[in-house]
Amino acid sequence: MRKKRVLISVWDKTGIVDFAQQLTKLGWEIISTGGTAKVLKTAKIRVIPIEKITGNLEVFDGRMKTISFQIESAILYDRKNKKHQREAKRLGIQPIDMVVCNLYPFEKEKTIENIDASAKLSINPEALERIDIGGPTMIRAAAKNYKYVTVIIDPKDYQRIIEVLRKENKIPEKTRLELAQKVFQRTAKYEKEIAKYFKTRT
Repeated sequence: MRKKRVLISVWDKTGIVDFAQQLTKLGWEIISTGGTAKVLKTAKIRVIPIEKITGNLEVFDGRMKTISFQIESAILYDRKNKKHQREAKRLGIQPIDMVVCNLYPFEKEKTIENIDASAKLSINPEALERIDIGGPTMIRAAAKNYKYVTVIIDPKDYQRIIEVLRKENKIPEKTRLELAQKVFQRTAKYEKEIAKYFKTRT
């Protein structure tokens, strides 16, 4: 049987080293990006750099790293659809079974909270850099395909997922659905905060 693969790309790195170590012990392969990969490598955890999957370097100060045909396809394709299976094989797409990602904390940034009301039509460049693009894309894709992909956005869920994997060697669909719901709840709030900030600048 093939090894399960997890893509880890997190802003909040709380507990991520221990979680990755536990997944490795359970036989999972870890794909990771930028700062997250550096943290995991420092902890002597074997990591597959994301550029080995995408075929492209991380560029534009990290604005482009996870958004790629290879990554989104590996998350999104329907594992039981024969046509999808044939296309994945033809394209060399290997499935990603878990996505672990949390978003840039847009709504918590001081640059967002302390808005200068006199600076209309001026968006703080730091605020723009806190608008996560790849993260929401990735976790929404995983949440949509929850029947086959586990998506984790909250470090508080790490330990229970490890415990389930140790006991059952898989994540029940009910749990995957619950985790997917948390994604859409989070992204809805995230987009609302960004829209509210932009509204104050018009």
